[in-house]
Amino acid sequence: MNMNFKCKLPIPKEVKEQYPVTAELQKIIDERNSHIADIIKGQDDRLLLIIGPCSADHEDSVLDYVNRLRGVQEKVSDKIFIVPRIYTNKPRTTGKGYKGMLHQPDPDKKPDMYKGIVAIRKMHLRAIQETGFTCADEMLYPENHRYINDLLGYVAVGARSVENQQHRLTASGLNVPVGLKNPVCGSMLVMMNSIEAAQSGHTFLYRGWEVTTEGNPLAHAILRGYENKHAQSMSNYHYEDLQLLNALYQQKGFANPAVIIDTNHANSGKHPLEQPRIVNEVLNNCRYNKDIRKLVKGFMIESYIEDGNQKIDEHIYGKSITDPCLGWEKTEKLIYEIADLL
Repeated sequence: MNMNFKCKLPIPKEVKEQYPVTAELQKIIDERNSHIADIIKGQDDRLLLIIGPCSADHEDSVLDYVNRLRGVQEKVSDKIFIVPRIYTNKPRTTGKGYKGMLHQPDPDKKPDMYKGIVAIRKMHLRAIQETGFTCADEMLYPENHRYINDLLGYVAVGARSVENQQHRLTASGLNVPVGLKNPVCGSMLVMMNSIEAAQSGHTFLYRGWEVTTEGNPLAHAILRGYENKHAQSMSNYHYEDLQLLNALYQQKGFANPAVIIDTNHANSGKHPLEQPRIVNEVLNNCRYNKDIRKLVKGFMIESYIEDGNQKIDEHIYGKSITDPCLGWEKTEKLIYEIADLL
């Protein structure tokens, strides 16, 4: 085997004991989990807004951003429920480039997985302690998920992972909503198969254990656009797409039909300034069709302090080092506009 086993990492239980959840924080987590679940189940008609940087790169700027969201949340709490994105793993199509804080807690230094594990847990803990926000993260690596699973309010499975059996089976054992994206090819059927797998119970191997799950009834769809055979970005947030998804849900008979619209990625062609326009179109469709309004539970928006993105060595505070994002001023305006439209 051509692998260099560098060092043995602590198991999740050990890291959790070192950086524990207090009784006070657990109360916050439980309360927010209940609200998010109610939105997915249709028992709370507020809109879910999963919003934040493409990838969490620097703790200071990420927590600055999350603290800014806190003030906005208080003004729109009757209509919008905000879940900040703190995405600590970054999928790379070719495996090259910055892979997120889990790998590189300091983007300017070499990977250090132990420091990364500690850094991502401390950052999620700080978000709850300082702002009362439980956040969303992507389950890019199922075997690493348990280092932070007790802190999260929402989990996403990305377009490159949604066809993977381990992701689907692990999602079936989570106790928070899991959004499963359509794959890069755009197949709605693949996404629906993933939801069915995640909502079903299974027996499988996980972290050296034989585990059983009962299924996650809060597993649901995320539409993020797709690429055609010419590698061109194609959107799937339009009226006809939502009608099709609604019909597929009715055919399948899944629990809690729901969709989150990812306004960036292929839906925007990675042009983040298009995100407000996409939100407006979807909300117009929700007003026109009550079935679509019932299906659409919220939006996933890539947003940071500064517009756009930068190279890692540019060091502009609050500017994405991965995909381009919507800046703070435009983000704040968008959130208030959404509240007005609702």
